[in-house]
Amino acid sequence: MTRSLAELLAEGRALLAQGQVQALEALVAPYLASGRGPIPLWKLLAAALRGQGRFAQARRIQEMVVATLPGDLPAHYDLADTLLTLGEFARGWREYRYRYSLPHTRAIERKVQRPRWGGEPIPGRTLLIHDEQGFGDTFQFIRLVRAAHRRSEARLVLEVHSELLALITRSFPEYTVIPRGHLPPPFDYHCELMSLPAALGLTLDDLPGETAYLKAAPERIAHWRRRLAALPRPLVALAWAGRPEHPNDTNRSLPLAALEALAVTGVSYVAIQKGPAADHEAPPGLPMVRLSPDIRDFDDTAAIASLVDLTISVDSSPAHLAGALGRPAWVLLPFVSEWRWLQDRDDSPWYPQHRLFRQTRAGHWQDVLTRVRGALIDRLRPGAEERPRAAAS
Repeated sequence: MTRSLAELLAEGRALLAQGQVQALEALVAPYLASGRGPIPLWKLLAAALRGQGRFAQARRIQEMVVATLPGDLPAHYDLADTLLTLGEFARGWREYRYRYSLPHTRAIERKVQRPRWGGEPIPGRTLLIHDEQGFGDTFQFIRLVRAAHRRSEARLVLEVHSELLALITRSFPEYTVIPRGHLPPPFDYHCELMSLPAALGLTLDDLPGETAYLKAAPERIAHWRRRLAALPRPLVALAWAGRPEHPNDTNRSLPLAALEALAVTGVSYVAIQKGPAADHEAPPGLPMVRLSPDIRDFDDTAAIASLVDLTISVDSSPAHLAGALGRPAWVLLPFVSEWRWLQDRDDSPWYPQHRLFRQTRAGHWQDVLTRVRGALIDRLRPGAEERPRAAAS
């Protein structure tokens, strides 16, 4: 090795941070051509392959790393991500349990002095199910709590982010729902929301399971119906950016100006974007009504998603909220998307009414937006697919 391992790792990690995954592969592959070499270089090679969408090749390396260093928790987590992307849920959920105690997850790890529920019947006991990650994760996986109730035969207590308390309480009235950070009632077992798939043995064949499991507030629907009444249909809600703190936000979000490509005569656009990106300047060619200043919480967003004909969103909470409400959404995905969207498909087993538009090259949104524009034009043609009806108040 003509360069020190420290030099190679420093350069390789810099290339990975810059998204230069082909250059990263070219850098480290020669040092591993013999099939031997330092584990940190193998990890970088696996990351380079994943960044190019070559998941099967990355998996082989990750399996080798885990077998060699079974105590390496980040390696287990990386393998879980790849397995779930490939739809290999049985092994993927088992490896996903290693998601905690990592540098980026220590802040959300919760130490609970009660046994974790593993899917067994526990009649007469109380099971605390608590959310753990982002809003989109809660919207996606809260569908499993009734299945957990049937399997466990336990009394359920749900603990969710305080901003979701009203929405989840309304949608799951049969359970006690408490806000995160409050002292829960006494419980015997606990389970993180995203550990439910492992406890239930969830497979692709089990999806979508329960659909339209979240319910918008009737009074909010009535309010937004009046607000939107003057806009001609079809109504399309737009969300173009996720949380800036998200580690993959640079890849999944795009500027509002890029959406000028979606300007189609006959479509009424409404902006539901929240956060710093809500203030992006709208392109002159894209007439749009900004609803964001008047959206107080997810109950407002849920009501709007229930009324519009379509939501177009990047991979962020509005896409999952629309799906959890049983409403259609078109999701704009980066070249390498999160595992939940799987690989090489334009539909989602989680949300049957969703359509996925993936980048064909990393960082290039223009082709995605061109295809979305074409799909919108097709949707407006006489005899095209029936537009979903707005939810009743």
